[in-house]
Amino acid sequence: MYPRVCYFVSMPEISETAQLNPVPWVRRLTIEDFPAWQSLRLRALRDHPDAFGSSYEDELASGSAGRRGRFETSASDELSAVFGAVAADGVLVGTAGLVRSPGAKVRHKGSLWGMYVAPEARGTGAATQLVDEVLATARQWGLEQVQLSVVVGNTAAHRLYERAGFVIFGQERHALQLPDGPRDELLMVRWL
Repeated sequence: MYPRVCYFVSMPEISETAQLNPVPWVRRLTIEDFPAWQSLRLRALRDHPDAFGSSYEDELASGSAGRRGRFETSASDELSAVFGAVAADGVLVGTAGLVRSPGAKVRHKGSLWGMYVAPEARGTGAATQLVDEVLATARQWGLEQVQLSVVVGNTAAHRLYERAGFVIFGQERHALQLPDGPRDELLMVRWL
């Protein structure tokens, strides 16, 4: 029902990582960014299978044509958007998406999805900037709320979302089935 949110399992505080890597620049991605985004998404799915509703294998098997079309649409409308954190060297190191709920009765709601920051960019403020950009865009679109789901036990992500003003409104038991057992997810909302 809610898009899955991917985020890293642990996040260092602003530390040596931040000293080595300056704060990335966050912007809305365009179709030219699709290859870099797809590569980063596959990396996230492979490295953190417990944080996504999609699997690495399913993503590979489905091909990229459909995703490319949806990605192209998201670059130019108020129904969905994909944002990227871009390092000083131009490499995409983080991503987050916003999708508006379709239909007249639910157009006031959006969902944050696909949140991921590569290990080399953790602790730089990229995650906070991505969430801030999603929320700023949601406000521009006139949304009243943004929802997300986060795997129980992903303390770093949960804290990030709480700092951004998200609150828990529910918990879905066995939201994900993984080879080593089920994972529950917290359902969170940010009122705008």
